[in-house]
Amino acid sequence: MELLDFYCQCENVLFMGNKILIDIQFKRNHLLQNGFDLTMSLYCGIACRRKSFWCFRLLSTYVTKTRYLFELKEDDDACKKAQQTGAFYLFHSLAPLLQKSGHQYQAPRHSLLELERLLAKFGQDTQRIEDSVLIGCSEQHEAWFALDLVLNSSSSINASLQKSEMETELKGSFTKLRKALFQLNTKDASLLTMAQALLRWHDAHQFCSRSGQPTKKNMAGSKRVCPSNKIIYYPQMAPVVITLVSDGTRCLLARQSSFPKGMYSALAGFCDIGESMEEAVRREVAEEVGLEVETLQYSASQHWPFPNSSLMIACHATVKPGQTEIQVNLKELEAAGWFSHDEVATALRKNNPYTQQQNGTFWLPPKLAIAHQLIKEWVEKPSCSPLPA
Repeated sequence: MELLDFYCQCENVLFMGNKILIDIQFKRNHLLQNGFDLTMSLYCGIACRRKSFWCFRLLSTYVTKTRYLFELKEDDDACKKAQQTGAFYLFHSLAPLLQKSGHQYQAPRHSLLELERLLAKFGQDTQRIEDSVLIGCSEQHEAWFALDLVLNSSSSINASLQKSEMETELKGSFTKLRKALFQLNTKDASLLTMAQALLRWHDAHQFCSRSGQPTKKNMAGSKRVCPSNKIIYYPQMAPVVITLVSDGTRCLLARQSSFPKGMYSALAGFCDIGESMEEAVRREVAEEVGLEVETLQYSASQHWPFPNSSLMIACHATVKPGQTEIQVNLKELEAAGWFSHDEVATALRKNNPYTQQQNGTFWLPPKLAIAHQLIKEWVEKPSCSPLPA
């Protein structure tokens, strides 16, 4: 039995840092008295596993972090407790608070105490903090939340009038997220896009579609519940295919009238009910530019908060070189055209178009957008190996 206990303890010994050698030496001496010399086999086993120790520890950090977030989503008391030591990102009418740092934006975080002082100063009830949504946490389990200072506020008109005063107090500016994405780092961009999507969803889903009664948000904002019939509503994303079409030497880019002036991107459209991803790609390309896809290849996926939280499914598609005449559907697009490798490569090198004169040339979505990554992949490897559509 003592030998079995020893083996069990050895399975957990990887988590014990420098204490590992002390424990093994103690057990070795104890077992030698009983005629069991397992020292060499134990040391060899541990030595073989030490190489993968740090990889295992990283995985364990991810797992514990994920389970901690799950606990906060399911337990209102635990989530409220996490707010005490957590940090808050602030929004105003879905525009995040940002501070300029050189040529980049940074998203400042505020403690609960700082947030309470701000709300009190501008005449808002500190109970508004319960309107915040959980958006993540650090490896040290500092929970991160997002709160819009205007949405759902009974004093929203007053808060709108105080926007400039809030910006002065907070030493930042509430900036439209589409514009900010050109100058945000990856971490802040990911958190802010998730935060905006959640805040918008809660603002638009305050009533039960079955009973018409007000729904109640849980503390983390991971769901809403109808008190009258107990129906649970979860935030949803709409699947969207985004496709970069190529004829082998050129790629096809298009723009919608809603795009910022001069911006071109890949073709995109929502999946219809009953469609597969492949079917949606073929239909969208045919509808928007009158071309028939010959082959396609999946690239990656990305959450995108515009217009109302989408799951972007990115693909490369090819058409036959002899069948490239574009017929633009003006109900869907404002313009579309074929662009050479050099033209697209030049456009990729441009910086923030909001701060530069473009001299009539086109520009592309920000680096954080999956459309940018699709276009970059094509420039770096225009002749990828596609799969049959």
